[in-house]
Amino acid sequence: MSTDATETAPTAREWQLAARPNGWPQPSDFRLVERELGDLSPGEVRVRNTYISVDPYMRGRMDDVKSYTPPFQLDEAMTGGAVGEVVASRSDNLSVGDTVLHFYGWRDTVQADAAQFQKTPDIPGVPESVFLHVLGMTGLTAYYGLVDMAEIKPGDAVFISGAAGAVGTVAGQIARLKGASRVIGSAGSAEKVELLTSKYGFDAAFNYKDGDIVGQLRAAAPDGIDVYFDNVGGEHLEAAISAFNLGGRAAICGMISMYNSTEPPAAPRNLAQLIGKGLTLRGFVISRNMERFDAFAAEAGEWLSNGQLRYDETVVEGVDRAAEAFLDMLGGANVGKMLVRVG
Repeated sequence: MSTDATETAPTAREWQLAARPNGWPQPSDFRLVERELGDLSPGEVRVRNTYISVDPYMRGRMDDVKSYTPPFQLDEAMTGGAVGEVVASRSDNLSVGDTVLHFYGWRDTVQADAAQFQKTPDIPGVPESVFLHVLGMTGLTAYYGLVDMAEIKPGDAVFISGAAGAVGTVAGQIARLKGASRVIGSAGSAEKVELLTSKYGFDAAFNYKDGDIVGQLRAAAPDGIDVYFDNVGGEHLEAAISAFNLGGRAAICGMISMYNSTEPPAAPRNLAQLIGKGLTLRGFVISRNMERFDAFAAEAGEWLSNGQLRYDETVVEGVDRAAEAFLDMLGGANVGKMLVRVG
């Protein structure tokens, strides 16, 4: 059994939800508190977080509604993906110095039963942060959406909305690796559009803030699309339906354009086209499909090692800026994965 390390973190700083947002979240909806940590019980470990993840789905957890994942509770610590180092252990399974993945984000330190933590594999040259995106849930989301939900085939033309985000950048690359004939993406700035075509191998991309999403997609995909990976919803989904060829398939991953809305969306208004075109729209929640992780990791690990899979990170320094990072991510300030380096 591992022995206790020198006590270096007798307290933990953690973020709580102070109020449920009405529309766009405000800084006052969050509260950073400090609390004492008790002694470790047998079987427990204490982990000092290195990186924590802030993700679009967390906005839904701030509403007190029934969903695929329980809502955050007011005045209680928020949760999310994180990677960190074991600094004290009373477990036979994890030792001081081990790097672990877990779901106790939004804080600098956590202690819990060792069964709640997964030791990360040691891959030379790969930083631990990638286990929160390319080699973690982000990458698996992109892989599962394209391969299992949209059933991508060689020669398919693929459109990805929110393409400069963490999931979108990975999805575009996987589409290419799976034999897509054309990969098109939408993003929210000219700089992100350029990044998609210069770094991530997209054949075409457009700035949705320029308007006329239907027209821009038609120009980027003059022969139509066969697969749509949806991170945005709303007008993007409407444009994809218009651009679909017969038998088109959509993987509905997220609808970030609606997360802060207080009124029902105006689009899509063309759902009748599903009938004549024989379209398939399939929503999914990746946490219900973790059995696909091993197959994904085997392919993605090889792609990453040989340089076929690239990524960007937007890193905000300090756990005290986690709420700021989350709000910036919702506003599209990130390129690739938005992370908080705890420090």
